[in-house]
Amino acid sequence: MSDASVAPSTPPAPAAAPAALDPTELLRSRSYVQLLVLAALIGIPISAVAYFYLALVSKLQHWVFTSLPTGLGFHGTPVWWPVLPLVLAGVLVSATINYLPGTSGHEPSEGFKAGGGSPTGIELPGVILASLATLALGVVLGPEAPLIAIGGGLGALAVKLAAKDAPPMAGTVMAAAGSFAAISTLLGSPLVGAFLLMEASGLGGPLLSLVLVPGLLAAGVGTLIFVGLDQLTGLGTFSLAIPGLPVFSHPTGVLFLWAVAIGVVATLLGTAIRLGSLAAQTLVLRHRLVWTPVAGLAVAGVTIAFVEITGKGSQNVLFSGQSALPTLVLHASTWTVGALIVLGVAKSIAYAVSLSAFRGGPIFPAMFIGGVIGVAGSHLPGLSLVPAVAMGIGAMATVMLKLPLTSTLLAVLLFASDGLSLTPLVIAAVVVAYVLTARMPQQLTDLRRARPGATPASTAGPAPAPGPAGDPSAAPAGGG
Repeated sequence: MSDASVAPSTPPAPAAAPAALDPTELLRSRSYVQLLVLAALIGIPISAVAYFYLALVSKLQHWVFTSLPTGLGFHGTPVWWPVLPLVLAGVLVSATINYLPGTSGHEPSEGFKAGGGSPTGIELPGVILASLATLALGVVLGPEAPLIAIGGGLGALAVKLAAKDAPPMAGTVMAAAGSFAAISTLLGSPLVGAFLLMEASGLGGPLLSLVLVPGLLAAGVGTLIFVGLDQLTGLGTFSLAIPGLPVFSHPTGVLFLWAVAIGVVATLLGTAIRLGSLAAQTLVLRHRLVWTPVAGLAVAGVTIAFVEITGKGSQNVLFSGQSALPTLVLHASTWTVGALIVLGVAKSIAYAVSLSAFRGGPIFPAMFIGGVIGVAGSHLPGLSLVPAVAMGIGAMATVMLKLPLTSTLLAVLLFASDGLSLTPLVIAAVVVAYVLTARMPQQLTDLRRARPGATPASTAGPAPAPGPAGDPSAAPAGGG
């Protein structure tokens, strides 16, 4: 009997399509209320972890670069001192990435990432150790990406510990809530952190509705925890605002022309930084244990050259720029144009090298370099300090993050008292930078394809869920 004679006369009925996700029904469900309660509870310990993490980074930075040299008998910090901690940072970070489970966070040269899988419990130590070595020892990266990864990892871990049979959606929501809580006040406002995470992860549709409310609740709890711990410990908090600046009245046509020029300058400089970091990463990925300490040495060398040329402190080049930016803007009159150009070049080189080899976030160095562009530009006719710095920060953050809404909010909140008046100018600079950056992706794509294990831009998509612990093919931690 032939096979055809026993074939069914009619094809089987197709499987029923899954019902569309109805956010209204889920929002009304009892389980969603339980998720909200859990988000608020999780926000408390995660915010405390984030607070003491930032406090530890600050204390370690002061000890390494101020207390330790003095304790060793030096009168102040020697010019050559950055060589020691930065080479040590290279050794520690490369060893952590190579030998601990996971990837200790994603490669920051590939841009800011808040999507993808959060680090698992066994991967969290690598994220924490690599970021602490990066931040405490002077590398030019910020704390925001490690905090997002740590918060997301702790949130997902809490769900697994509380209910091993919890549905995947619960883990996704709690991971997002943990990230919201961890970064709630670092950027000066829970809303900025929320916009950052939503814009970077591309959340939309029903999932946005499900994640946003628990995330905002956790962020609000996180803000309260930060304020309460500051009052109890006196370790301080970070506020994204520069007080005491001259009042800016209203934008003018000339300032809009300068916004276009600043957007162009930021695009060229930011693209050069990205290209440099990706090119340097091709070396790092070949032999990380060798080239990461060399990268630290390069950052130290650039810093020493800056100090010798300008006579300014090494803190202007080292670290993320989070603390140095207000000082730069408030004391702009003490900087010559030549010194500002040297600072911009030195910080940009150190930033590109740091992106290529270490673990941290790209936001604050980009803001600092944008501030340098603005302070230097304020010497030009028709361009005053406050709008120049705001436009520079917004444009450079846009180029490096490719998040125009978040970049606009960061620049506007930094100048809180003049924010409304500055907003049109910042938007103009951000739009110019965003459009120009989007129009020249080919060189970046070609470099990515040349790197080992790179994903072609044409097939790149949302980061997959992380694989088994220790699997080098596992997706990078979201934001590390």
